[in-house]
Amino acid sequence: MVRSISGSRPRRAGPITQRRLSALAALVIGSAALAPSALGDESAVDAGQACAQVGSWRSLDTGATLAADGLFASLVERPVVLLGELHDNAEHHRWQLHTLAALYSRKPDLVIGFEMFPRRVQPALDRWVAGELSVEEFLDQSAWREVWGFDAALYLPLFHFARQNRLPMVALNVDRAFISRVGDEGWQAIPADERAGLSNPAPASAAYRDSLARVFASHLPDDDKDKLEESEASEAGGFDLAAILAREDFGRFVEAQQTWDRAMAEALATAREQHPGALVVGVMGRGHIDYGHGVPHQLADLGIADTAKLLPMTAARACEDLLADLADALFVVDRLDGVKASNAKPRLGVMIETAEEGVRIMSVLSDSVAEATELKTGDIVVSAAGFPVAEVSDLIEIVQRQAPGTWLPLQIRRDGEGLEFVARFPRDFEATE
Repeated sequence: MVRSISGSRPRRAGPITQRRLSALAALVIGSAALAPSALGDESAVDAGQACAQVGSWRSLDTGATLAADGLFASLVERPVVLLGELHDNAEHHRWQLHTLAALYSRKPDLVIGFEMFPRRVQPALDRWVAGELSVEEFLDQSAWREVWGFDAALYLPLFHFARQNRLPMVALNVDRAFISRVGDEGWQAIPADERAGLSNPAPASAAYRDSLARVFASHLPDDDKDKLEESEASEAGGFDLAAILAREDFGRFVEAQQTWDRAMAEALATAREQHPGALVVGVMGRGHIDYGHGVPHQLADLGIADTAKLLPMTAARACEDLLADLADALFVVDRLDGVKASNAKPRLGVMIETAEEGVRIMSVLSDSVAEATELKTGDIVVSAAGFPVAEVSDLIEIVQRQAPGTWLPLQIRRDGEGLEFVARFPRDFEATE
C-alpha cells in the first residue's frame, strides 16, 4: 500500500506496481460526452466571465454559467452522481459537503458511497451512521489509518453529515492487496472465485489506455523513462506511447485500474438495487471520473448510463481550454492563496509503501523536506523519532505529530547499511487548498 505524505506529485519513482495506484492522480483524456441539455438552464453570460467566477457552476459544453436551481433539479433525477476530488485538497471536500447538502435538500432519499473504504469495513460505517461509535472508534474500526491514511479531518464533515441525517454510507472499494495482485498477475490469471466477487470489467477504451500510458510512463524508473524519452518514436516532450502500450506490465496496470473502477461501479449499482428510488452519490478521486473513462464507463456496462460527473476546479484552471466531455459541470472554487487553513500539516514529501523491514520510500518529491534531508528512492524507514516504523500508517502518524520548526530523527536502511538522518521541518506548514 502506498501513501503520499504530501499534497504534490512525485517527479521520479521506483518500479511501477499496483500498490502505487492510489498515489497516481490520473487526470486522463477521452471521449464520453453527456448531453448538455440534461444540465438545467444556462444563464446567458460571457463565457470568460463565467469560468472565472468563484462560486459558480460552469457548463463545459457552452462555457456559460449554470443556474444552480436548474442544475440540482436535473441532478436529482439522475441514478448516480459522482463527486470528484483531489484527496488532500480541503476546498474540494468543502465543495463536496455543500453539494451533498444541496442534493439532500431536493432528494432526502440519499445514499453516499465512499472510495476511501473497502467493503470489509461496511459494518463500521453502519454503526457510525446509527450513532453507535465515537469518531476515534469509527476511525479504528474502519481501518482509516491503515487503508486511506489522508488526514481524517478532511473527510469528517462528510461523515458527520451522513450521520446527522442518518443517510446510508457505502464502502465502495475492495482491499488494495487484491488490486495489487491484479497488477502483478493480471485479471485472467486470478481464479474466478478469488476475484473479490467482481464481474469482468468492461474493456478500456483506446483513449483511456492512451491516458493511462502517460501516467504509467511518468512513474517508471529513471532508466526506463530515459529510454522512452530518447526513442525516435517519442512524442515531442513526451514518451514513445506505442512502446508503452505494448508492454505486458502496462497491460496489467490497465487491468488493475479497471478492477478498481469496476469495484466502485458495482458497489454503486448494488446500492441502487438495495435502495430503490434513492439518489446514489459517489465520493472519489477525480481520476476515476474524468471524461467518463473510469467508474462511469463501468456503470454504463452495468446498465446505468446516465451518471452525472461533477468536479471542482479553481478559476484559473476552469478558464483553460477544457474538453466538453471532461465532466457534466464544474464548480469554481477559490485557491485561498495566502490563507492559513486548519488542515495545514507537516509533510515529509515522499511516496511510501509497507515493506518487510519497515516502510520503503518509493519516490522523493522535489523541493520537499525529504529531498533536503537527502532521502532516496528505495530507502527503508526503520524508525522515526525513536519509534519503530512497521507500516505506512506508523510513519504518517509520526510525521503528522511534528510541530513547525521541529527536527525528526530517522533511522534508514540503504543497500543493507544502517544510516541516520534528521528531517528538519519548516517554521510554517502549507495548507493543501
